[in-house]
Amino acid sequence: MNFKDEQKSREVPHVTSSQLQKDYEAYAKKYNVISIEDPYDQDDWEGYTNLTTSLGKDHQIVGDDLLVTNIKRIKTGIDKKACNALLLKVNQIGTITESI
Repeated sequence: MNFKDEQKSREVPHVTSSQLQKDYEAYAKKYNVISIEDPYDQDDWEGYTNLTTSLGKDHQIVGDDLLVTNIKRIKTGIDKKACNALLLKVNQIGTITESI
């Protein structure tokens, strides 16, 4: 799959979630990675779930853009086991009370 690089008017290869997962697994092993934040697009639930299944036992898979401190997205993340860590940003939801 390719996507268009509008700035250079050419097609460039698109990396799939599974291809990127293999890279993350190799980096985690080679560089002793502890935590990976936002490894995929904010709507790639399957990619997050697969990576968390693969690396989540020994690594933090942090959902920042995935969860955006939104209760519905956090519930979906829990249900899908999409990540095992949350980056809580009060400014994303509005107030400390809403964040709690």
